Amino acid sequence: MARYAIDAPTLLHLVQHGFEGGEHQLVAPNAIRTDAFELLFTAVNRGELTETAALALHELMTALKIRTLGDRVSRRTAWNIARDHGWDGLQHAEYLAVCVLQADALITVDPVMASTADGVVPLAPITNLLPAP
Repeated sequence: MARYAIDAPTLLHLVQHGFEGGEHQLVAPNAIRTDAFELLFTAVNRGELTETAALALHELMTALKIRTLGDRVSRRTAWNIARDHGWDGLQHAEYLAVCVLQADALITVDPVMASTADGVVPLAPITNLLPAP
C-alpha cells in the first residue's frame, strides 16, 4: 500500500471520476476540503457546475477517507520549503510538506502544482489511483 499526498484539484478529480477509496492511503493538509469547497463554489459562479452538482460532489469528498495533517511540524516544514525555494506564499508548500512528512509521492492534476513540486517531492501519476480511461 502506498501513501499519496493529494491537493484540492486532485480531490475533486477523484470524486468526479467515482473514486471511493482503495488500497492506497491519501494524505493532505487540514485545509484540503476547504480548498476543494472553494473550487466548487468558483465553478458554480462560473456556470461550470450547478449548485446541486457541486454540493453532491462536496458530500462525496467529505465522505472520502483522507488522513489530514496540520500540526506544528507540518507547518514548520511548509515554512522551510517555501523559504528555501523563494516562494511568496505557503499554499503549495503546505501540500508538499505533508508529502515530505507522510507520503511516498504527490499526485496532482494541477499543472502548476506539478511544476512547483517537481524536484521538491516525488510525483506519481493519477493512474496510480484511477485507471487510465
